[in-house]
Amino acid sequence: MAAPALQQPSFLLANLKVDSTTKPFLQRCQELVKVIDDYPAKELHLIFPWLVESVFGSLDGVIMGWNLQFLQARSNEYNIVMDFLDPSGPMMKLVYKLQAEEYKYEIPVSFLPGPVKASIQEGVLPDCPLFHNKLQFPLSGLQTLSLALNPFEYYMFIFASSLITPKHVSSLDNAYFVLVDTYLKYFLPTEGSVPPSPFADNRGSVSPPAPRAPSVPFAGYGIHSTSLLKRHISHQPSVTADPAAQEIWRSEALLQVFVEIWLHHYSLEMYQKLQSPQVKETFTPTEEHVLVVRLLVKHLHAFSCSLKPEQVCSSPSAHSHASPLEEFKRVVVQRFVQQKLYVFLQHCFGHWPLDASFRAVLETWLSYIQPWRYTGENTNPQTDQNKGVPEKWGLFVQENLLMYTKLFQGFLNRVVRIDLVNVKNALMVFRVAKVFAQPNLSEMIQKGEQLFLEPEHVLHHRQHRVFLTPSHGGSFLSARQSVVTDGVFRVKSHVYGLEGQDCQYKQMFGTELRGAVLKLIQIIAQARQTAKRISDHSAEVAANNSFMSWFGMGSPDLNYTFNGGEVDDTGECVKKTHEFLERSLDYLCLIFRLNAGQLSQLMATLGSGQDDGNSRQLPDCVQGENGLILTDLGRMQFGGHMEVLCSRPDFLGRLGRHYLASPEVMADGRQRSPETRRTAERNRRPRLSLRTLASYRTLLMLLFLYLFGVLFSFGPISSTLLILTGGFLYGLFITLFGDKLKSQ
Repeated sequence: MAAPALQQPSFLLANLKVDSTTKPFLQRCQELVKVIDDYPAKELHLIFPWLVESVFGSLDGVIMGWNLQFLQARSNEYNIVMDFLDPSGPMMKLVYKLQAEEYKYEIPVSFLPGPVKASIQEGVLPDCPLFHNKLQFPLSGLQTLSLALNPFEYYMFIFASSLITPKHVSSLDNAYFVLVDTYLKYFLPTEGSVPPSPFADNRGSVSPPAPRAPSVPFAGYGIHSTSLLKRHISHQPSVTADPAAQEIWRSEALLQVFVEIWLHHYSLEMYQKLQSPQVKETFTPTEEHVLVVRLLVKHLHAFSCSLKPEQVCSSPSAHSHASPLEEFKRVVVQRFVQQKLYVFLQHCFGHWPLDASFRAVLETWLSYIQPWRYTGENTNPQTDQNKGVPEKWGLFVQENLLMYTKLFQGFLNRVVRIDLVNVKNALMVFRVAKVFAQPNLSEMIQKGEQLFLEPEHVLHHRQHRVFLTPSHGGSFLSARQSVVTDGVFRVKSHVYGLEGQDCQYKQMFGTELRGAVLKLIQIIAQARQTAKRISDHSAEVAANNSFMSWFGMGSPDLNYTFNGGEVDDTGECVKKTHEFLERSLDYLCLIFRLNAGQLSQLMATLGSGQDDGNSRQLPDCVQGENGLILTDLGRMQFGGHMEVLCSRPDFLGRLGRHYLASPEVMADGRQRSPETRRTAERNRRPRLSLRTLASYRTLLMLLFLYLFGVLFSFGPISSTLLILTGGFLYGLFITLFGDKLKSQ
């Protein structure tokens, strides 16, 4: 797959393949270290593709590799693997040894990300410089195209691709996750520069591709020009390596590979939008995939925020004196990540299951829209929350407006369909509300929306979906974009570049979205009341259990008090739910400037709706000082069922009349004291009366029976069951033979 078409048989490769099945892991690694040190690049070149695939797995999934996602720190092999794959370790030494030569390794186009593959197969050159000057165009046609990568690019490509191979990872302290973090910190350092390669790197380095001519289409779909692609590849001019770019070519290559492999995926709806309906690729990221993307986002923010203060300004003269690494920090997020991350998050917001695993997507989104959290300053989170977002981040908010507004709308569409009594779902609502409630942030978003709504007189000269492409050819250093001073142009460029010029933008603080927020507030308030009732009920059950534990009848698990949540939604979790929802309401009112009167009106509307619903479930009541009190009507409201039961002529009817009918009426049909006609009529109705239990005779009899049970070594539970059984049997006996006894 990756080696050149013609290669000599390698006895070294054959021996290593045999050793991989017969020797212990530690011994194999030790021998590999010796091979890398002792053998020349010509021999190592033949084993390199096999070795990379044996570590990370093959692209087709046939070779599993070392399963780094399952390798935990407590494993005996963990340290061996991390030392071998360290940026300064033997494997990277092999990469640099081959990098010093002109070796290339092929990746079939069929294994590229879906949008890139579709673009190439339609004859359009992808806009990412990673794919420029590397396409191998065979005589058999586009379907057998391959990408010729240098050793470093090939190594990182296979490493990144192993993440999207379907796996079920138990935790994030695995070797793969740690290795991603290690590579990011090494090749995208927040302090200092990237360590140089230990080998001379004059021939195998990344050379900036030639700038594209304006006539070459950019990653657009529906443009079928196979000849254009062939002509572009076959007539590429030779390019002289830019000495400035050589300093950071590994940083740029690593980032481009990670972004393309992990983020450049579309949903079927996106392919339809881009007029590529023939594409049938489905993409479903895993939770682990999203968490690694979040790691990438967090590090890129830290990398960008480590820019020297004098380089932060947008003055061209300041940029001319910046080092390549400093210039890279200045543009890395906007130019390399924003567009693909936006599409990736949109896909996740629309297709992720409605469960608590969405937290991974949510935190990735919140990490991206809060770059001020990764400035490296030691600040107290609570103090930071009160202080608000510094004004200097207003530009970032404007250049990423859709990340705030459009994705917030996507979150609203999800949250109204989930169970907010679940503590994990309530926590997600709380997290989003807390982030957007930071002082100054909502004002910055509103400012961005106001700029977008300005007239378009400054945009008459722009080209359709071209002005915002991350790179119009070559390394980002080869052609810097002109400085944008007009905020209107900046925001419109961002929105139109991501959504197209025909997009219908919905304001976050507009009337339509405000209505959706009010609906969410009502749902939160209803869930909060439900959580409070569940919490109160759990407390009652706990109190009852403490009392009933004397009888051995206490429940060891209060989980049954809530049927709609997950296993951990016990009484304590429901209390947290109530707290999260309570604070979410406060934050939402702060964000959308809802005053106490508006909130009270919403609560009143909710309360009346609940009263209408509850009226169909509760008997007739009046509100008293200590809660609801049954009225006379309420006491008799379920009497119809009793009357139906007692009117039956069969055995159940006779049993019901024994337990429910008035004893006085059953005895002789006459009342023994003067009563009003209404009271007499009420007493003739079937009803459940517990008055017998209040008589001294009944209490003395129960005490005697319990003492009698103690004499025969019966416990309280056994005695109670025997008494209840005896009472029930007595009722059966009276029902069956009562009429005969009366006649005798």
